[in-house]
Amino acid sequence: MIYILLILSVVLGATIAFLVQLNARFTKLLLAFSGAFLLAIVVFHLLPEVFSNTQENKTIGLFIVIGMLAQMILEFFSDGVEHGHVHRHDSKIPVLLLVSLFIHSFLEGMPLNTANHSFLIGILMHKLPIAIVITSFLLQQKTKKISLFIILIAFALMAPLGSYFGNTILFLQDNHNYIAALVIGVLTHVATTILYESSENHQFNFYKFLSVIVAFTLAYFI
Repeated sequence: MIYILLILSVVLGATIAFLVQLNARFTKLLLAFSGAFLLAIVVFHLLPEVFSNTQENKTIGLFIVIGMLAQMILEFFSDGVEHGHVHRHDSKIPVLLLVSLFIHSFLEGMPLNTANHSFLIGILMHKLPIAIVITSFLLQQKTKKISLFIILIAFALMAPLGSYFGNTILFLQDNHNYIAALVIGVLTHVATTILYESSENHQFNFYKFLSVIVAFTLAYFI
């Protein structure tokens, strides 16, 4: 069921991008909501969980920081697509961007299991707008249909593959808490950057503020 939901989130996002041309303001609100929801899931659910499962608090903190640094490195190549925007203007398929996005998606899938539904919901909310953005970008690049579908299929499979490996490889199972801490660092960096970048000239935006409040509230009661 986890694998199906992860794939469906990408399928839904891609379908929306194929059928509807979302305006920039709505896309920013959607990204702000997903970023706030993801950050709240980290704060309300993931952080308490990883720290309650161990007494090595400093080590867990170290892995969170490593996750943040790893995401910073990935963004040198992904052009920040994890935040919901792409700045590339050339017509070639951005291989490094896609590889970085796939690695990001694989990593965020590794801690996923049936015991943590709140984390799953957070990832689903994160993947939906990213699928919209990457599909819209590839359509604007006039990517060939066969290449487009191959890219979307690969993207849709990355998180399920990460979850499969994370739950079947003994080494990863034994170090689940550290893997989760690493992914928390990745997601914290992404979520906070989304919230920062969705602001226009650092001005107060009532609708963005409302979407953030709604996201925080929903995440709290999950």
